[in-house]
Amino acid sequence: MAEDTTVADAPESSAPKTPADPKPRENYKAIAMDGIWDNNVVFSQLLALCPLLAVTGTATNGLGMGIASTAVMVGSGLAIALLRQWIPADVRIPAFILVIATLVTLVDMSMNAWVHELHKVLGLFIPLIVTNCAILGRAEIFAYKKPALPAAFDGLMMGVGFTVALVILGAIREVLGAGTLFAGASILLGDAFKLIEMNIPRFDGMLLFALPPGGFIVLGFMLAGKRVLDEKLTPWREGRKARQEDAPACHTA
Repeated sequence: MAEDTTVADAPESSAPKTPADPKPRENYKAIAMDGIWDNNVVFSQLLALCPLLAVTGTATNGLGMGIASTAVMVGSGLAIALLRQWIPADVRIPAFILVIATLVTLVDMSMNAWVHELHKVLGLFIPLIVTNCAILGRAEIFAYKKPALPAAFDGLMMGVGFTVALVILGAIREVLGAGTLFAGASILLGDAFKLIEMNIPRFDGMLLFALPPGGFIVLGFMLAGKRVLDEKLTPWREGRKARQEDAPACHTA
């Protein structure tokens, strides 16, 4: 009788299947640090210097320009991240500019309607937000390659960093040049901002800091100050990073 040569089906391997690698999670802390400090639009990239020096005669003007720019950065990052699948690579730059210009027009019209006095003060520099290289640069480098939420958050942090630079420069120039701080905030931004208006007694200020040369001088000291702080913080940050990298190794040992 012929032997049954039928080979039984081999049992399935009991080894656990390796799960698919999850999508990499965005490090929102690193994005925030990058926008506010490490890759700050003004202090690190030296971009948007024209509106920076032109509108920062007072801290109030700097705050208004910063909020407007932040709104455009968040909106453009979100819109470009959502539309990136339908934007051909060959025409992405014109598409980015079209999105940014649309958002700037909406911001310009909104400010004219709701904060008309501030709109009159900032004037031409609101439409010129379209030419801000920082906004176009983040659209190309980050928003076009990332999902919607990280892109919007990156725009928010870049805008916050830019606003901080505008307000600090405007505050220093206003205090040294006029002896006031956030003067006219209630008129330009609304009655809720009256609490932040300040006057320095017995100090009328120095005209130099209210003029463009004063803006360059203050900006130079601010850039030098950031370099000094970076040099002081670098060893501490490197040590902290090394401790974080060693921690998992200690737990697995």
